[in-house]
Amino acid sequence: MGISEVHPKEIFAMTTYVTVAIPYVNAVPHLGYAYELVLADIYARSRRLVGDHVRFLSGTDDYSLKNVLAAERAGATTADFVSAHAARFEALSVPLDLSLDDFIRTSTDLRHVPAVERLWRSCAARGDLYRRRYEGDYCIGCEQFYGAEELVDGCCPEHRSPVERVAEDNWFFRLSAYQEHIEALIGSGELAVRPRAFRDEVLAFVGRGLQDISVSRSARRARGWGIPVPDDDSQVIYVWFDALTNYISALGFGDPGSSTYETWWRTADRRVHVIGKGILRFHAVYWPAFLASAGQPAPTHIQVHPYLTIDGQKLSKSIGSTVDPVRVVAEFGTDALRWWFARDVAAVSDTDYTTDRLIARANEDLANGLGNVVNRIATLVHRHRAGTVPGVEADPIDALRSLQDDVFASIATFDLRNAAELIRQAIADLNRALETTKPWEIAKEERRAPGRHPTALDAHLASYVLSARVIASAAEPIIPGLAKRLLDQLGRTAQLPDARPAFARIERP
Repeated sequence: MGISEVHPKEIFAMTTYVTVAIPYVNAVPHLGYAYELVLADIYARSRRLVGDHVRFLSGTDDYSLKNVLAAERAGATTADFVSAHAARFEALSVPLDLSLDDFIRTSTDLRHVPAVERLWRSCAARGDLYRRRYEGDYCIGCEQFYGAEELVDGCCPEHRSPVERVAEDNWFFRLSAYQEHIEALIGSGELAVRPRAFRDEVLAFVGRGLQDISVSRSARRARGWGIPVPDDDSQVIYVWFDALTNYISALGFGDPGSSTYETWWRTADRRVHVIGKGILRFHAVYWPAFLASAGQPAPTHIQVHPYLTIDGQKLSKSIGSTVDPVRVVAEFGTDALRWWFARDVAAVSDTDYTTDRLIARANEDLANGLGNVVNRIATLVHRHRAGTVPGVEADPIDALRSLQDDVFASIATFDLRNAAELIRQAIADLNRALETTKPWEIAKEERRAPGRHPTALDAHLASYVLSARVIASAAEPIIPGLAKRLLDQLGRTAQLPDARPAFARIERP
């Protein structure tokens, strides 16, 4: 029995579109963004395994003033600088073992500009775009204006860096016209913002009254880097209006007859955005309003995650606190990192990353736990049945009968900590069953009295092999590489390969 053969009992084939936020490419990727990618990947993998039709999208946000300024500091053209850094983000798919279906770059993908222009023109046709002069405090790091009441000691509340006073003529979007729509959308749960603490946060923001927002920047200040406003070359489209559109430009929204857009957005059962808490208002307020103005449906679910920190400081490209996920994987392996993300990162509060924590979880749960119990069972089959799994009717041990249902149900609500804990408990239950029944003692009795006890040993061995397969299959969305190795070790047929550890202990550097 392999991965594809072990499914929850209830299978509802639904169309599920999963996206992550596309990052600025002003610097190299950090571990916090790797967490977002893996979080979404675990969800996407689990939905595929229960029979959903899934499309999983990532990409890069190229049209940012942050990217322009970073390129200037590096002495490179913006296009060359962005291209080089975008390639590093796209390359994360291999070390993180991501199951992406699509990757979009907003400055080079031919699908993107037509979609942004169509969305803009749709909002304009609705009467929701107008031009006026504006002056305000702008954070380049956030690519956002802040009101005086939002600043902390005159600094951006997100980056804690000084804001820039900007005065210029911009195009504005009538966000204020969508106050009731957004409140009803989120309040009713039609757009589910989870966890609940973030839903409450965004409803409180909306409840204070929505103000119209600037959705363009002067082409001069943007150094000409951006998508020109249709029929107004003096302005480029605001990076957030542009960037958010990636979720539908990747589906061919620029073509009014796109069947891909119809399948994966307009009629999809689930339209799921996985994002960090710092960009909540853009996704839960601005984006649904843009879509409503254009006569398009909102996402169905916004899953918000907190930050990873080091010594309490947010991992951030902008402020220079970062951990390279590629280096972490090179040192400790993909499975160790993905398992730590699921096992330790909290749903609402920020989580501090340390190498010691990652190593401890990997050694305790994967090497000493899952890898060890599978190796024990495989060794027993080799020692007492010449590597052939007994061909008797068998079931998993009772404690594991609903394991995959329960694990996948937790992943469906993005409760990865509970999913990992269920797997850890299952490993402990299987080890406990081995210690209770002591199949090695039954084997001794069998040798002393041939023909007397073989059915008892066969039944136990077959049950334990099946139980280990169930655990490995339940863990597959979280640690797909290790799950495959374990299932290979447990045999795709009745004959097991040579027993060997599937996950080696990690020694501290």
